[in-house]
Amino acid sequence: MSDINHQIILNSRPVGWVTPENFKLVEGTIPEIGDGEILTRNLYMSVDPYMRGRMNDVKSYVPPFKIGKVLEAGVVGEVIKSRNPKFKEGDVVVGNLGWENYSKSNGAELLTVQRGVVPLSYYLGVLGMPGMTAYAGLTYVTNAQPGDVVFVSAAAGAVGSVVGQIAKIMGCEVVGCASSDEKVDYLINELGFDRAFNYKTCGSIAKKIAEICPKGIDVNFENVGGEIMEAVLWNMRDFGRMAMCGMIADYNNKKMAPGPRGMMIIIARRLKLQGFLIYDNPACNAEFIQKATGWLAEGKLKYRETVAEGLENAPAAFIGMLKGENIGKQIVKIA
Repeated sequence: MSDINHQIILNSRPVGWVTPENFKLVEGTIPEIGDGEILTRNLYMSVDPYMRGRMNDVKSYVPPFKIGKVLEAGVVGEVIKSRNPKFKEGDVVVGNLGWENYSKSNGAELLTVQRGVVPLSYYLGVLGMPGMTAYAGLTYVTNAQPGDVVFVSAAAGAVGSVVGQIAKIMGCEVVGCASSDEKVDYLINELGFDRAFNYKTCGSIAKKIAEICPKGIDVNFENVGGEIMEAVLWNMRDFGRMAMCGMIADYNNKKMAPGPRGMMIIIARRLKLQGFLIYDNPACNAEFIQKATGWLAEGKLKYRETVAEGLENAPAAFIGMLKGENIGKQIVKIA
């Protein structure tokens, strides 16, 4: 084991789009552990849209990252030292750790996972936060029902790709949008979406949605916001439900963008819009893991990852994910 612990710190806060200069790769020491602590060798880490908000010095549902400090992410790691009776050397754990080769933790928010059941990186994606988010928003927030028309924005991403597949399993009609023809092909021919379109080349997004959703939309799983959310809003049916998961279109704006136009339609069509976090309902998350493991084994739930090799490439992977360059879950393989 090398004595060097490579780490990525927040070098500066971004103004507008994130740039490589906002990060810095540094060399630290491998931490010593005390009573009740463990040391992990980090294997995989996740980069997710919510991290962009943590780069701003603003109050939110999670504390902001601190300049000069190691960034945090969902990580799968192997326990290599333990002074905590809940963990032994060789255990594989998943939870919030650092953008680094080795992390020290008291283990309070780490879960032990099994080797060999699925690839370990899946615990950061389809069996992790993105998958849980997809299931919670579709079932507990919108109460999607068989026959519902479900529209998913950013449908080829980590969350959206799972939303669409679960909706199909539930007997819904599924429509989505993505940022390239390659992604549209993936949605229809691999994931089983009924229809999908490239929002960058379709012209009027609102007219395109009206064309491919002639009956309107019952359930919207919103990951993007902005122009896409506005177009969906105008195509919702009476008593439609919208699960507000993300607003990635606005994350890199220097100034806060105005909200969607025509919001009077929310009243006229008696729509329900609800934001949510996966922490809201732990029982829902446990329920999802049980079901998703079976769906994966049966081939009903398919999953794709975009993998960046090496901790040093994590900033580029994060920036690329914000620009929509990934298909499925963006993962960084650390070791």
